Amino acid sequence: MMTPNMITPDMIVDYASVFALLVLGIAFLLTVYRAVVGPTLPDRIIALDMLVGIVIGFIAVIALRSGYTLYIDIAISLGLVGFLATVAFARFILARGKVGDGEAHDFRSIRAEPVTQPELEKPPRQAKAPKPAKPRASRRKEAK
Repeated sequence: MMTPNMITPDMIVDYASVFALLVLGIAFLLTVYRAVVGPTLPDRIIALDMLVGIVIGFIAVIALRSGYTLYIDIAISLGLVGFLATVAFARFILARGKVGDGEAHDFRSIRAEPVTQPELEKPPRQAKAPKPAKPRASRRKEAK
């Protein structure tokens, strides 16, 4: 016999899933705000990666509430795609250089061996001037 104050496992799962959906909804709104406002490109990329994690959380809670286990496979696939997208964005930022500079990144500052002072003071290499072309008349004489 069930009394009115008795808590069942189904009630615990229902209350926990409602609480999880509420927390995920708040996290989703805050993360969308960060993705829109930025202020930098890496901030936006981190926010998009976080959005993928939040959506995976939504899918997992919905799978738990509905009992439909195919949603778990969808969440795993979304996690893989989100990871690859984050790696692609990171490579894009690395190839682009410093944010806002428009110039390529100087990788000498992150090498394992220290940069020596004479290496920094080397003058730039001068291009050799091309030899002047001989006049056409003198080339004809050489051919004969």
